[in-house]
Amino acid sequence: MERIGAVLIDIDGVLTVSWKPLPGTVAAMERLREAGLPLALVTNTTSRTRASIAEKLVGEGFPVCADDILTAPAVTAAHLREHHPGARCLLINTGDIRDDLAGVTLVDEDEEESGSAHGGAPDVVVLGGAGDAFTYAALNRAFRHVQRGARLVAMHRSMYWRTAAGLDLDTGAFLLGLERAARVEAEITGKPAGSFFATALAHLGATASRALMVGDDIESDVLAAQRAGLTGVLVRTGKYLPETLRAADGTPDRVIDSFADLPALLERLRA
Repeated sequence: MERIGAVLIDIDGVLTVSWKPLPGTVAAMERLREAGLPLALVTNTTSRTRASIAEKLVGEGFPVCADDILTAPAVTAAHLREHHPGARCLLINTGDIRDDLAGVTLVDEDEEESGSAHGGAPDVVVLGGAGDAFTYAALNRAFRHVQRGARLVAMHRSMYWRTAAGLDLDTGAFLLGLERAARVEAEITGKPAGSFFATALAHLGATASRALMVGDDIESDVLAAQRAGLTGVLVRTGKYLPETLRAADGTPDRVIDSFADLPALLERLRA
């Protein structure tokens, strides 16, 4: 697979749905491993840590380890350490990801309302993945802190994701309202941020011009990767919808039915 030096792969909707493998995806991953192709699983998943994701995927037969996985929470932690060192952060997220937030000071609700000399209030509001934690009370609390001057950081802008029960709303649907109401623009750390792809490429020691990104989200996965200089491949699984593709701001470099078809595509690109 000489023309492609590395592959970045989304997980949810590409390899799995509700953490169950899509048909042919385990075998396709095994073929990439046999070819010795460097790869990274790049995901906006915010409900699990890297170690937990690896454990789940290995249990389903995927030949991966935690070092292969780059998550939005892990990249967010690096962003906060670099751009907001020492900041007190209010995290609104569904799922326990604290192990991937090393070096980040998280403020719990009691500290937030303590009325200490420093106000007890967070310096940064961090939005993770939507779910049961995204209550009116939590979002309104975030709104008040941002109005007061706290910075707003979001792990991604995804509007929805695919589950076994169908499409579910995600963070982006709530983030848009919060940004408009507070008249701010969030700092985005996961996909589609260019820095996310740059981090993944640096992890693999790869260049964008010889790397390929496979995803089910036309905007956050594919077109964002293409803007970063990668080859973008859209799969017709997960959250893929024909109308979303038609309405997109750009065109994927390639469209395939599923990740199971990726090894054959790579062989054609090599020819």
